[in-house]
Amino acid sequence: MKARSLVSHSAIIIALGLSVSGCTFLERLAEVGEPPKISGIQDPTKSQNYTPVSLPMPTPTAPQPGANSLWRPGARAFFKDQRATEIGDILTVQVNINESGQLKNQTSTATANSEAANPNFTMFGMEKSVGKVLGGASTTDLFNFGSTSGLSGTGSMQRQEQVTVNLAAVITQKLPNGNLVISGRQELRVNAELRELSVKGIIRPEDIASNNTISSNQIAEARISYGGRGTLSDVQTARYGQQLFDLVAPF
Repeated sequence: MKARSLVSHSAIIIALGLSVSGCTFLERLAEVGEPPKISGIQDPTKSQNYTPVSLPMPTPTAPQPGANSLWRPGARAFFKDQRATEIGDILTVQVNINESGQLKNQTSTATANSEAANPNFTMFGMEKSVGKVLGGASTTDLFNFGSTSGLSGTGSMQRQEQVTVNLAAVITQKLPNGNLVISGRQELRVNAELRELSVKGIIRPEDIASNNTISSNQIAEARISYGGRGTLSDVQTARYGQQLFDLVAPF
């Protein structure tokens, strides 16, 4: 019964793994002998996984321009502001991620215990006879216990990540408080390797520079993805069987 249960359980896990990776497997199978295909340009709001952003918003208030003012509310100059402000406008996102971290721990403990008892042992004057029976054992050192233990451990971790790239994004939503939701995606194919870069998040119009660019560290709820697929990625990725084995292996 246990063997049958284990086999059925393994079959379920394998079926789930194939269902998850089936699309990718079929896509790669169809591209055998050819470079990865670049996807067509699509409306981000029409994507199956697209979800409009909903956040707490303050009560909207319309700006009141001054009667004799030469400045238009929200403008930075006398002329038309060329920065992206409306749905469909394009701006450049400057992705510049350079992070590093280092962690080091060291632990050391030691304990030592010792217990001894030296009672004045008497047995109706027969102490010496008892000692002889016990092989010459001393009746003044009957109990003596001792133990020592120790623990020593060290650990260290060091990482460094650097991504520098510029990416054009489109405004897909304008929130009631004036903040903008942006979404951008870029694909670059070199030989048989396809690199994909995507960015999503929320920005403030005030953070957009005069040259219509914004830094990635000024994006709230940023979702930045940089990866790829192709011949090189296939070689560096464990096969499905190995991934399933690593998932179910208890050791």
